[in-house]
Amino acid sequence: MPSWWSGVVGYEIYVRSFADTDGDGVGDLPGIRTKLPYLADLGVDVIWLTPFYPSPQADHGYDVADYLDVDPRFGTLEDLLGLVAEAHGLGLRVVIDLVPNHTSDRHPWFLDARSSRDAEHRDYYVWKDSGPDGGPPNNWVSHFGGPAWTYDEPTGQWYMHLFLPEQPDLNWDNPAVHEEFRRILSTWFERGVDGVRIDVAHSLVEDPSFRDNPLLDVPIEDTSSPQEIFDRFSHIHDLDQPGVLDIYRDWRRVADPYDAVLLGEVFVLQPTKLARYLQGDALHAGFCFSALKVTWDGDEIRHTLRAHVEASGDALTWPLSSHDDPHAATRFGGGDLGARRALAYFTFLCALPGVPFLFQGDELGLDDGELASDIAEDPIATRNPGATGRDAVRTPMVWEPGPGFGFTTGTPWLPFGRNREDRHTATGQLGDPSSHLEQVRRLLTLRRRLPALTDGSPTAWPIEDGPVVAVERGGELLVALHVGDGGGSAELELPDGCELLFASAPQVALLDGTLHLPEDTAALVALEDARILPEDDDEGLTAARAAVDAADPMLVADPEEAP
Repeated sequence: MPSWWSGVVGYEIYVRSFADTDGDGVGDLPGIRTKLPYLADLGVDVIWLTPFYPSPQADHGYDVADYLDVDPRFGTLEDLLGLVAEAHGLGLRVVIDLVPNHTSDRHPWFLDARSSRDAEHRDYYVWKDSGPDGGPPNNWVSHFGGPAWTYDEPTGQWYMHLFLPEQPDLNWDNPAVHEEFRRILSTWFERGVDGVRIDVAHSLVEDPSFRDNPLLDVPIEDTSSPQEIFDRFSHIHDLDQPGVLDIYRDWRRVADPYDAVLLGEVFVLQPTKLARYLQGDALHAGFCFSALKVTWDGDEIRHTLRAHVEASGDALTWPLSSHDDPHAATRFGGGDLGARRALAYFTFLCALPGVPFLFQGDELGLDDGELASDIAEDPIATRNPGATGRDAVRTPMVWEPGPGFGFTTGTPWLPFGRNREDRHTATGQLGDPSSHLEQVRRLLTLRRRLPALTDGSPTAWPIEDGPVVAVERGGELLVALHVGDGGGSAELELPDGCELLFASAPQVALLDGTLHLPEDTAALVALEDARILPEDDDEGLTAARAAVDAADPMLVADPEEAP
């Protein structure tokens, strides 16, 4: 594990929707740079940037045309390097998205590959002859709808794409592809980037014989969404193949000398299967997507998260939300109720071994933007009539009251949502102790002072069933989450000498040794002799807070004063 990774808190930035400085309605790297003091003050330690590479934007940057440069709509390479340098000055690490499963069909490699069967880069991609019926080579389907194969008329073969046809899959059986990515990784690490988040990290390698996937049900394409069709197959030949771990073992030899993290988007929900990627010499850490799938049910939360902790320990990263999934506040009821539950759930995630991760807007308690039915930018929605895309999750950040909510002076690439109000903005919450933003900041500040939450202390689960889920860390700290069952406030009898350190709602109380925990709340309690470090006087964080306090209402640092 990289020396700096243990005990950190992460924050995902969806670059298109974070902050726009040139008025074109699309977020950019200079915009992110102006918000770095805000992020440092919030208490996060590492930011993850979604793709900023040159791209035709068929899948909003996950179709990469050049892995080593910056798309002009987001800025320049110099902008990115300046962002990294300034982030480091504020004590923030920077992780960038790496997309190794596929490229854009406009990448020079693929343009060459489709020029001839004898082209230099032909074997950089997966090409197959037609099946016996003249159709695709097998029955594999795309995540985004339709078959996972497109026929290339000029060269008379099919190329594979597990996502859009504009995203041809790379051929990881080709040693040259391995060498290209070693070069890409080392270049970014030399540039100062602190790690990579690996897109669809459970993919890359396929069954050598490209056998059909077993059909679990008969897909009805004209009435089913792409995800429903995808889920009707058992993906035993196109995903989660054993050989993918060898790729990451090779990448470790590149990353470890730079103390850089390899963080996997491993969409594998079974705890023991996910653990294969995280235990040993493959990935350093991986997202636990089961944390995004649980419902507001105590037993489900307890049994699901406990199984992952027992399998993978502190190699897990706990996403509260993401750019591909509904905000936690939406999943847990929406509006003020959803926000209250999201804060309680995040409090619980902060107590688990590993790294809690916010998605932009989570710190404000935002739920998904409420968009008109005719709004569609996500290719899942634009290419599959009737399908629901991910646009509502990706609406722009709301920084301050006003027509552009401080995100842009132009027309935003995606509407903010009918449910966005002045009270949801960062400036509307900054300085209000009861606001979602200030409660998250207080929680993250406190977490830094509690070694039992960040030093690998043992985890115990003292409550076996029911609506209260609790973890105890090292015999020093107890975190309890009450999802509720209609029975009113829960009461937990605690040992003498306990102290309530954080409550997700003011109604939580510790009185005469009894913790009173209303429904939809969480509490962090210090047990007797808990280690609590002095308040953090780190110069970088102090400077970050001063920058936020002195900033204009948009919470920006003056770009002219940026180093």
